Amino acid sequence: MRLHYLDEGPAEAPPVLMLHGNPTWSFYYRNLIDALKENFRCIVPDHIGCGLSDKPGDDKYDYRLASRIEDIASLLDHLGLSTPLSLIVHDWGGIIGFAWAVQNPASISKMVIMNTAAFPIPEDKRMPPALSLVRDLRIGQFLTLRFNAFSAIAARVGFKKPVPKEVRDAYKLPYDSPANRIATARFVQDIPLTEKDPGFDILLRTAEHLPRLKDKPCLIVWGEKDFVFDKTFMNRWLDYYPQAELHRYPDCGHYILEDGGPALVDAISKFIQIKEDSNHGHASG
Repeated sequence: MRLHYLDEGPAEAPPVLMLHGNPTWSFYYRNLIDALKENFRCIVPDHIGCGLSDKPGDDKYDYRLASRIEDIASLLDHLGLSTPLSLIVHDWGGIIGFAWAVQNPASISKMVIMNTAAFPIPEDKRMPPALSLVRDLRIGQFLTLRFNAFSAIAARVGFKKPVPKEVRDAYKLPYDSPANRIATARFVQDIPLTEKDPGFDILLRTAEHLPRLKDKPCLIVWGEKDFVFDKTFMNRWLDYYPQAELHRYPDCGHYILEDGGPALVDAISKFIQIKEDSNHGHASG
């Protein structure tokens, strides 16, 4: 498989790994890359089936969480980074990135967490109907593959602030045919909810090991109008990382980097650029 990734900034600069979710791609991080690439090496892959990476059929690639984690491990091995990296995650990027990070804590310098999870769904939460439709019913899969329904809906409800049409179109651009939408459907089908689901063991193991990273500087930024990752998930992250710097955005949705705009990009950039020996108290923005 060809896994496409951006590699922007000086080769010897401190690395920053940014992991996207579904149905986005590296385009999601474009403004943050521009803000950091002068002083940091920004590594931003497209997961297989997403963005500009290959989009193989099920006979060529196992669209499961384990494969996603292996892909990131392979990419980082290929790059041979010599210094710890800052990990920035959103949506599916959370469990993919943290599953790798808890096994390689010495390779992590900082963490930025945006509307995601790396632990089982909280007991008092239920899957949103739109996700259940795609995950569990053939009609949902058909609508996703045939009509790009999931990406189109996400391009509508993921933002809570006005977005130019060309930006919405760019999010949908890689998923321009049924064959190119396979990852969009498979990601949703792979959401691990119970012990019977593939990947649930990885989710449990990752959650168990999240405390390995509790001494790392951590920034949590949260769009509180997210229709999936609401404040319940945010509070669970704070249970794991009470030392985290917290920025809450009551008027932002799932695509927090878009809704938060330049102010959010600036906040993340400043956090990444703080020297490692600084003290990070719990703060609320």
